Amino acid sequence: MQNTQVKSYTGPFIVMVILFFFVGFFTNINQQFQEPIKEALLSNAGSIKNSLMTLITFSWFLAYPIFGGTGAKWVSKYGYKGTLVRALLFMVCGLAVFEASVLLQVYSPVEVSLGEYTVPLAFFIFLVGSFVVGGAVTIMQVVINPFLTNCEVKGTSDVQRQNIGGTSNSIATTIGPLFVAYVVFGGAAATIDQLSIPFVALIVTILVLAFIVSKLNLPTIESATAKDGEKLERSIWSFRHLALGVAAIFFYVGVEVAVGTNIVSFAKEIGGDIATNAAKMASMYWGGMLVGRFVSSFVSKVSAKTQLVFTSTAAIALLILSMALKNPWILIGVGLCHSVMWPSIFSLAVAKLGKYTSLGSAALMIGVLGGGIIPLVQGIMADSFGSWEWTWVFITVCEVFLLYYGLSGCKPRQKDIMTNE
Repeated sequence: MQNTQVKSYTGPFIVMVILFFFVGFFTNINQQFQEPIKEALLSNAGSIKNSLMTLITFSWFLAYPIFGGTGAKWVSKYGYKGTLVRALLFMVCGLAVFEASVLLQVYSPVEVSLGEYTVPLAFFIFLVGSFVVGGAVTIMQVVINPFLTNCEVKGTSDVQRQNIGGTSNSIATTIGPLFVAYVVFGGAAATIDQLSIPFVALIVTILVLAFIVSKLNLPTIESATAKDGEKLERSIWSFRHLALGVAAIFFYVGVEVAVGTNIVSFAKEIGGDIATNAAKMASMYWGGMLVGRFVSSFVSKVSAKTQLVFTSTAAIALLILSMALKNPWILIGVGLCHSVMWPSIFSLAVAKLGKYTSLGSAALMIGVLGGGIIPLVQGIMADSFGSWEWTWVFITVCEVFLLYYGLSGCKPRQKDIMTNE
């Protein structure tokens, strides 16, 4: 009788969309700190600046494979609301680590020797902060993504609900570069002391958000969640379309972050008028994702498979054209292509999983590590080549796998189709 009291998930759905905004905001500002932190803390890092800089993003996404399982266990034990509140409090801890790194560098700087180079200890503490906040975001997404896929909101499809959540996420990622460039640093050269007040403000904001969430009604979707202590007969990795979906998420998040973050470094390398518009390019890239997701949130009849095949093909074409013309402006269009890939891949990967859905969602979080590894590899390639220009070949190859998943890898085998019992 109790399960029939919640006939509509509209209210909880709106809450998840709002939380998805904060997921996008924190993920993006962490990425946008790369160039400012390089200027402020890595001036003595010589030829390994780019490699060290990309560790900021790597540390964030390293948290996904480590904390994804934690999120699934918490959902089974504490439910959606309990898990989200704990994740938000964990995020506060990570933001406090960020603040500690700033205060150390401002009031008692310590240098660490890396061979012939020196790097402030504050930089490595900042990496720890990225890891912890990334872990909090991971746990939040273990709740948010399967909820958006499985909650029933009249007149919407699963991929459409994901796109609505993605629109909120993209609004945040569009704001992110401008927030870092103009609110945090005021459009001036980056100095580490400028981060102190923004981090305190973010800590207070998340504490307030955690309190609000603790007072809300967020029912767990039983058909998409295993009961606490329930033993499942199959390994989640035995579902072929889910396992390939983890790989697809790995490559997708990797190329999304690589283009959105490293477009700035690519533009600055070219110099001239292009360099002066580097931050604007990043914002427009994320803005393209916002436009794509907003438009897609009104589309319920185009399948996730069709959306993925079309957009991955277009992204490959745009990357090749950008390299051929040596023009980073073209990469902005890749953001439009990337806009529907996450919801498409996620929906295809957890399709027909039934009570394995929460575990499948946690497994997909492992793939998000690509957002740390692929930009890092691209940064190492840039240091090795002495240029960002040909590193985009690597990104294009990653897009090819996404095309494969859309064409073939996403189809569930008959034995992988679970009923919602």
